[in-house]
Amino acid sequence: MLETLHTRVRLLYTGRSRAAVRFRYALIAFDFATILYFIATMPFAPTPAMAALNAALGVLILLDFAARLWVAENRAAVLWRVYTLADLVVAASLLVLPFMAADLAFLRVLRGLRLIHSYQLLRDLRRDSDWFRRHEDAVIALINLVVFVFVTASLVFVLFFGRETGVAGYIDALYFTVSTLTTTGYGDITPQDPVGKLLSVFVMVAGVALFVRLATAVFRPAKVRHRCRGCGLIRHDEDAVHCKHCGEPLRIETEGAT
Repeated sequence: MLETLHTRVRLLYTGRSRAAVRFRYALIAFDFATILYFIATMPFAPTPAMAALNAALGVLILLDFAARLWVAENRAAVLWRVYTLADLVVAASLLVLPFMAADLAFLRVLRGLRLIHSYQLLRDLRRDSDWFRRHEDAVIALINLVVFVFVTASLVFVLFFGRETGVAGYIDALYFTVSTLTTTGYGDITPQDPVGKLLSVFVMVAGVALFVRLATAVFRPAKVRHRCRGCGLIRHDEDAVHCKHCGEPLRIETEGAT
């Protein structure tokens, strides 16, 4: 019976059936909803209702993590993936850290790293969406940048504004993060202590790198993913007939092909 359950769970997470694909898309919808919830509730002091909902979300995230680990062929590799570590941090912030340090709630925004970064989801989107295949690098770069902005803004809010400032304080933190990231630097909100100045340096260096990566993905010529059987190159021009690296003939699937 346990083996049957294991097979069913594995097929949900890795299978190609319509039910499995819908299940994975439902998980992404859940992830997206939790991200919005964590961002929306960041400026507010926790209430008993929020604490109960946070605990329920923490349990669901742990169950998802346990299921993924249970059906994985290489569990060590799964454990060291970025989005897996982010899930563990988020679950800890929901179930353990509230009793130790409530100000670490900003870590929950790391949940955004799960969006798109699952191999199975990428495979589903590449198969189901021609638009995603054409803009995959830009979508991933945008998600990485958005996650960075909101994690950093939440950290700035906790360190320099505090929950007592409410929504206005969080908007100021977001404003400071974006103006620092873009090196605009209006100067109306500036850090006064060494920690704030070092954080500003980090935001400028890391944020600009992510922003440049997004701009590169948006403006460079579009590429499609197709693994060359000769050399393994996976990025090619949309109209490529032969691999530019080794000359191997390519059979890239295009819209309308049978």
